[in-house]
Amino acid sequence: MNKKYLILSILIIIVLMILTGCMPGNGKYTHKNPAGFLSGIWHGWIAPLSLIRSIFNPNIRIYEPINTGWWYDFGFYMAIISGFGGLSLSRKKSKD
Repeated sequence: MNKKYLILSILIIIVLMILTGCMPGNGKYTHKNPAGFLSGIWHGWIAPLSLIRSIFNPNIRIYEPINTGWWYDFGFYMAIISGFGGLSLSRKKSKD
């Protein structure tokens, strides 16, 4: 049992490191190459991780300030709503 928990813990740490590699505000995007729709979706999915990481690193933000505008916003909010809405729907199903 302990070996399974160790492997699972290592796997979770590796996945979290991979997920946090593309945090908003990391300097990857410029005014010539702003964050677009797909980046908005990704940033919406990892928003909870971005929030936690932004406590320790003020350069990391939940929302990428250099973006394409409406399309980035649409992707970001679509991911936020579907992610948290999906969690609430799964909770309702399990109670029934």
